[in-house]
Parts: sequence; C-alpha cells; structure tokens
Amino acid sequence: MRKAFHEELERVAQTLVEMTRMASSAMTRATTALLDADIHLADSVIAADAEIDARRAELDLMSFDLLARQQPVATDLRVIVTSMRMSADLERMGDLARHVAKVARLRYPASAVPAELRGTILQMGQVAERIVEKAGSVIAARDVVAAQQVERDDDAMDDLHRELVSAVTGGPWEHGTEAAVDVVLLARYYERFADHAVSVAHRVVWLVTGEFDPESEGSHEDTEDATALR
Repeated sequence: MRKAFHEELERVAQTLVEMTRMASSAMTRATTALLDADIHLADSVIAADAEIDARRAELDLMSFDLLARQQPVATDLRVIVTSMRMSADLERMGDLARHVAKVARLRYPASAVPAELRGTILQMGQVAERIVEKAGSVIAARDVVAAQQVERDDDAMDDLHRELVSAVTGGPWEHGTEAAVDVVLLARYYERFADHAVSVAHRVVWLVTGEFDPESEGSHEDTEDATALR
C-alpha cells in the first residue's frame, strides 16, 4: 500500500515537471509570436493554454484522491498540499504566456514592440525560459541550490522589467499611448511569470528544509485583474 502511495506521489511530481515544460514552451513561442508578428503561432499559444489548465485539474484531482484515500500526515501531507499550490503557480505562468500571445494577436499585422525594445523583450523571453526550466529541475530533484539560482534569474528579470518601464516613462516616447500600454503590460507579464517560478522554488525549499519566508508568499500574490489584457 505504501509503495503504491509513493508511486502516486511521484506521478504528482512528474505532472508538475511536465507543467514547467509546457509553460516554458508557451512563453518561448509567445515571445517569438510577439517579435515576429506571427498570428498563427500566437493562436497556437492561446489554444494550448487549455492543456496546461487540464494538467492542473488532473493534478488537483490526484491530490484530492490521495488526501481522501490515504489521509497522509507530516511530510507526505505537506508534499501534497504544496504540490497543489505549485500547480496553481504553473497554471498562472501559462496564463501569462497566453497574455503575451494575445498582445501579438491584437496588434497583428504590426509588431507590438518598438524596434529599439525588441532586444529587451528577447532577453526577457530567454530569462523566462531559463527560469522555468530551472524550476522544473528544482521540483524534480528538490534541489535547494538550484532554487537559489532561480532567485538570481528573477533579479535579472526585474532589471529588464525596470528597463522597459523606464523606456516608456523616463524620457521622450514617440510611439503613442497604445504602444506604451502594450509595453508596460508586457513588462508586467514577463515579471509575473518569473515571480511565479520563484514561488515554486520557495515551496520546494520549504519541503526540503522546513524553512519558509512568509514575505515571499505575499510578494508573489497575483493581480490578474489589474494586468490581464482585455
């Protein structure tokens, strides 16, 4: 019985890792769609978000079933509850990639990103891909050292976020209000994507060490209503 239980816990972990791969692919493709004004790729990202949502629902059902049948305590209970929270973070990362794709779709056939900011957006996409891949490794190996690297990548994303916002607010802006709104929203979407990866890493650290920073929980609370594209 215990062997079967731990095999099911492993399935939960594998589903989480799969969700990190899906979120990585979504943001990478959304960034390409944004920079290339590729409406077909944008549409594929938007449609594929339902698959990430389905994985979250699948994981939550597995978790509820384990709670009901096994009545786990101590570490096993913590693993299940924390996994459900991580699945919520990863599902939101998929949503944020969808938001980026929606910007690309909304401005098609034009590009939503002014030429001088394309390099910054490209870097944000690269950081996003790197950070979610590391989050997957953290989940798979429960690697506290790798979790700390996720924090450093988030710092890089924060710097890029400030760079984009400063481009809009810190001097002459020649691209109009619509482009300004797009750029600020995009900066927020990439920043939030990285924040959710950090939240995943924090939860793994808590599982391994029992140490949790309560401020990290509040700092990564989502504000979808304030940032989602209409």
